[in-house]
Amino acid sequence: MNVHFIAIGGAAMHNLAIALHNKGYKVTGSDDTIFEPSKSRLEEKGLLPEAFGWYPEKITSDLDAIVLGMHAKVDNPELLKAQELGVKIYSYPEFLYEQAKNKTRVVIGGSHGKTTITSMILHVMHYHDRDVDFMVGAQLEGFDVMVKLTDDNDFMVLEGDEYLSSPIDRRPKFHLYKPNIALLSGIAWDHINVFPTYENYVDQFKIFVDSIVTGGSINYNEEDAEVCRVVEASENQIRKIGYATPEYHVEDGETFIETSEGPMPIEIFGAHNLNNLAGAKWICQHMGIDEDDFYEAIATFKGASKRLEKIAESGSSVAYKDFAHSPSKVEATTKALKEQYSDRTLVACLELHTYSSLNTEFLKEYKGALDAADIAVVFYSPNAVEIKKLEAISEAQIAEAFQRDDLKIFTDPTEFKTFLFQQDFNQKSLLLMSSGNYGGLDFEALKAQFEK
Repeated sequence: MNVHFIAIGGAAMHNLAIALHNKGYKVTGSDDTIFEPSKSRLEEKGLLPEAFGWYPEKITSDLDAIVLGMHAKVDNPELLKAQELGVKIYSYPEFLYEQAKNKTRVVIGGSHGKTTITSMILHVMHYHDRDVDFMVGAQLEGFDVMVKLTDDNDFMVLEGDEYLSSPIDRRPKFHLYKPNIALLSGIAWDHINVFPTYENYVDQFKIFVDSIVTGGSINYNEEDAEVCRVVEASENQIRKIGYATPEYHVEDGETFIETSEGPMPIEIFGAHNLNNLAGAKWICQHMGIDEDDFYEAIATFKGASKRLEKIAESGSSVAYKDFAHSPSKVEATTKALKEQYSDRTLVACLELHTYSSLNTEFLKEYKGALDAADIAVVFYSPNAVEIKKLEAISEAQIAEAFQRDDLKIFTDPTEFKTFLFQQDFNQKSLLLMSSGNYGGLDFEALKAQFEK
């Protein structure tokens, strides 16, 4: 099969391109710019475009399919040529569904936790030598790819993102997978540039639940009131199975989960992660892994890349970074680190970086999100607000949103860096939460602070 990728350099797109190449397809692609690590990974497979830019002459009737990435615009020259020639155009999720339509599709959805839960499932399968197809949004330890496609495997595990499918297909990705087995971890308003009201956002999850094939099943977080409402109101003829956070305790900075065999130490921590674990256990049981085998495997799970990832540690201090940016995830992550190291001062730093977090109306959703921190810090770049063409926000609006009189607010990367590097981290925990990089923070230099 001959497949061309328009906007091949994206995190998801380049992984699908590599997966198809590994499967024996002829793969080509274009993009106007490609960053690391996508660039090196494509180059290693011989898939890196010879030159950046859009070349309509690459689009011919010999192509079996086009995969169109979100980075492309509706007037992209290659897209217009494909439409003119009548070449079949797929969005990323549409093409994944085509690859998985004869398999048992396991789809993990939710505003938060889906990458971690998907990673847990794949870790357990890998531990027990159960080969499955998959698509996950993070690089996993023990896996050299984020997308795997075969003709032989019975299951495909898909991380179900609610963001849009392509510039010409405005449906959320997870509406297109038609799961046999599904999970819904939580609903907390996000992506407000696409879903302008909370009700509109929740509607996407109702459609997801109704897209589960008749006779299928959904496991859902029964501790999330909105999830319960959405799942229980669905008239889809499916099995509905709730799950909840298991009993656990923290002892000397180590978390123990209660099992039928007694307390078991695990690498991950935080109530939200243990809730994720409960959901992953159910899905693995649907896939033929019994409870004892699940616990044996999950004991060695260290977490998904960029999700509550330990970046430095000394005898009396520790530093973590996390991809958290939504209010619910920020609150859960901050509580988790304070609980794990309750005898240390927690310095929690949040960068407001996404469209949602920099929106003046959405800011109020952050009320209480940093309350578990002893020292709470917010960084944002007024330049990022301008680039995103959003209404300017003031430090006073930030302070009002978080409802903390002692909140430290930085808008200058140099001043934020100075604050961090002047900290004495003895008997402290540092938490850096962002989907950005705090205006160019040198994480390697910061790690060195913990080695002094």
